[in-house]
Amino acid sequence: MAYNFLGLTNEVNRRLNEVELNTSNFSAAVGFYSQVKDSVNASIQQINQEYPEWPFNYVEQSDIVTAGVTRYTFPSNATVIDFESFRIKEDSTLNNRTQKLKDLTYEEYLQRFIEQEYTTDESLRGIPSIVSKAPGLEYILSPAPDKAYTVVYEYYLSSVELIDSTDVSGIPEIYKNVIIDGAMHYAYLFRGNTQDAMVAEQRFKKGLKNMRIH
Repeated sequence: MAYNFLGLTNEVNRRLNEVELNTSNFSAAVGFYSQVKDSVNASIQQINQEYPEWPFNYVEQSDIVTAGVTRYTFPSNATVIDFESFRIKEDSTLNNRTQKLKDLTYEEYLQRFIEQEYTTDESLRGIPSIVSKAPGLEYILSPAPDKAYTVVYEYYLSSVELIDSTDVSGIPEIYKNVIIDGAMHYAYLFRGNTQDAMVAEQRFKKGLKNMRIH
């Protein structure tokens, strides 16, 4: 069976001796079948929340900066940002080498570099050597860039809810049974079967532990 939202949902249905859904009635599923879909998503979300830095959620991001602009927004799907990974990428056209950026707290940035945000003095610009995390979902470069350098950094994806029958989780298929065990836990709770829910939860937690080891 395909490793997609429909396939995961139907595996739970089969274990509970329920009729399987198909691509025609999947989106309109109600009642218990809707709850099974929610259970699959709840399991996936819990896996991602258990350890936000799963290797399968790793992303390398590249931003081309603008001269004179100091603040840049993080991707909307980012959850954990590795501030030790920020660097300026080598560019022979701009005549710069690869350079790691030093992580500076926002308070230190305000004390040392805030002037760069409110001046048109181009002499204060240069190749950024410092990065700071702003209170919002953005980072700040210092000094303000004088050219369109490429900033590279690494982050981890947030959990994405599955919606369509063909949607595929970012969690590798080798961990499918962990997703199913978690979904079974929530499905049993919905049915009021507390004992089976506890057994499924124990299997789920054991699977999460094994994921961390491997």
